Amino acid sequence: MFTQADYDKLQQIMEESPDKKELLARLLESHKMEISSLSHEIRNPLTVVYSTLQLIESSHPEVLSFRHWGSLRRDVEYMNQLIADLSLYNNCEGVRQEQIYTEDFLKETALSFAISVSDTGIEFTSRIEPGLPSIYGDRIKLRQALLNLLGNAKDAAEGNPAPKILLHAGAQSGSLVISITDNGCGIEPAIIEQIFEPFATYKKNGTGLGLPIARRIASAHHGSLTVSSDPGDGTVFTLTLPI
Repeated sequence: MFTQADYDKLQQIMEESPDKKELLARLLESHKMEISSLSHEIRNPLTVVYSTLQLIESSHPEVLSFRHWGSLRRDVEYMNQLIADLSLYNNCEGVRQEQIYTEDFLKETALSFAISVSDTGIEFTSRIEPGLPSIYGDRIKLRQALLNLLGNAKDAAEGNPAPKILLHAGAQSGSLVISITDNGCGIEPAIIEQIFEPFATYKKNGTGLGLPIARRIASAHHGSLTVSSDPGDGTVFTLTLPI
């Protein structure tokens, strides 16, 4: 599968001449269609399998005590999530432009995440500076990117006895800058750039597509997603979007 670096190189080649641009555009579109077709063909029977497992549980609750039943169910759920993430990764560059009232959008997203961690020991704080200007972009995909980043912060912070997550948003040099900070174990320098490569995951049951999806969504909005981390001192992901 193409990495973000591969797409960047192809973009540079496409800018060299109209003929190269047309040829590579067709190649990339063909590549995306193949992945979409494959995801669709796998998802349908997998959905049937998962529905059948639920039906069996409903009719015969005793199976819940069977050895390996829980593992089987989790494996199917993981495959469903993997297919969903793969489909999103393949299609996250298409952006539906709409005006987004930044302050309201970020407060809604922060509230949604706060509710999801309300029963945990995580201290979540959001600092959204007042008077942020509107931006244009895809509300659904930007929300997906932010929730991916917040979800990663949650997984990292849970390793700390006093887990904390901070979301901060402000305007800087003509850009909207959103940072998400956790006080987890941090990321080793040797792997920090690998975390944005598809299927590179360092957590149990992770698909390895959450961060690549978030970075591609940022790129599709002509923005960027960067990371800084000190092992033992936590991690900061910064999403920058043009105003």
